Amino acid sequence: MANRLEKSARGLALKILEEVFQEGAYSNLALKRGLSGSSLSQQDKALVTELVYGTVARKITLEWQLAHVIEDRDKLESWVYTLLMLSLYQLLYLDKIPSHAVLNEAVELAKSRSQRGADKLVNAVLRKLSKGPLADPASIKRQNKRYSVQYSLPVWLVKKTIDQYGHERAIKIFESLFVRNKASVRVTNPAKLAEIQAATGAKRSLLSPVGLVKESGYFAGTKYFEDGDLTIQDESSQLVAPTLKLQGQEQVLDACAAPGGKTAHLASYLTSGQVLALDLYDHKLDLIKENARRLHVADRVRTKKLDARLVHQEFAPDSFDKILVDAPCSGIGLIRRKPDIKYKKASQDFESLQKIQFDILKSVCQTLRKNGIITYSTCTIFREENQDLIQKFLEAHPNFEQVKLEHRQEDILTDGFIQITPELHLTDGFFIAQLKRVY
Repeated sequence: MANRLEKSARGLALKILEEVFQEGAYSNLALKRGLSGSSLSQQDKALVTELVYGTVARKITLEWQLAHVIEDRDKLESWVYTLLMLSLYQLLYLDKIPSHAVLNEAVELAKSRSQRGADKLVNAVLRKLSKGPLADPASIKRQNKRYSVQYSLPVWLVKKTIDQYGHERAIKIFESLFVRNKASVRVTNPAKLAEIQAATGAKRSLLSPVGLVKESGYFAGTKYFEDGDLTIQDESSQLVAPTLKLQGQEQVLDACAAPGGKTAHLASYLTSGQVLALDLYDHKLDLIKENARRLHVADRVRTKKLDARLVHQEFAPDSFDKILVDAPCSGIGLIRRKPDIKYKKASQDFESLQKIQFDILKSVCQTLRKNGIITYSTCTIFREENQDLIQKFLEAHPNFEQVKLEHRQEDILTDGFIQITPELHLTDGFFIAQLKRVY
């Protein structure tokens, strides 16, 4: 079987999907691991990527369809069920692959994996599905359940999005999550922006003045990346560091810094100043240092292993001019890039996350100088971790006030916050707020 998995795109995709669905691996990491150890062609590796992300992204839809033709899912071995999902994804969503090729490959994989007739079951189920007609999600009467199946989102996530954004915008958000993620970079030397744009065939970002985007592309394989002239960073994330309006001499705290993209961006504005980057784990601190070295800002970056909730115990009052809290969050804004996030979260996560986020702000604010600034950011789109959290902080800290942020793209501004939902510019979902210590 191992040999079959190594030589076939679908076989490798099946192996990676098993890691994701049965072992709880993150799809992006499992995929990276699987592809790096594979001798497949670039074309086949692209197919593996499509199959893994597509199957994970459409999991609830696929399961609903399979439930109409499989009597008892629990009687199937887990790998057989995963193979059926993988195959049904191709039948439903990949027009260029003929049905017979999908069926043949699935049956061959089942044969090579099992001696117990799994190939016959796989063949029967897939033939039935390929002949149709398939069940229609429009027949589901309950609205949230219907959208859950249609857009492959848990019901709680459908409900929360509709509650917070209204029906019309929620549907646009749901639909946008199936649009392929753009390749996006930050150019570290703005003087080279035009040159790099021309060399890579990229377009200028509408959000970031130093951002370039492409529908697809491997920026990390370029000499510009190697030389530190560009770094992989989503457009929305590139908006964080500029909000601190650094002049060059400041002492800056990056409270939740790994993997260090924003740390390096902050450091790029400094001359005599320094960024202190914190994280809980040594391997993540190593990533921050590595990033800073590649982007030629290592002399302006220090790292320290510390829980951001304990900053006030380690540092005296008035230690920092500016602070970035890129807070640990639910990551709901990253679903397009990391589709398994939507299955790993639960609605009750938000309360415990808000407590961590509040405790971080409560701690770091005690080390900020008068008139100093805190920028708070998350890659989520829900109020509990964003507006509600800021409101709660301001009520508990009368010596702070909100600073209203500005941007040339007015559609990302809400009540002085930057709030980017995934459908607006097909970026990650993102939130940025700013606070100032007034006394």
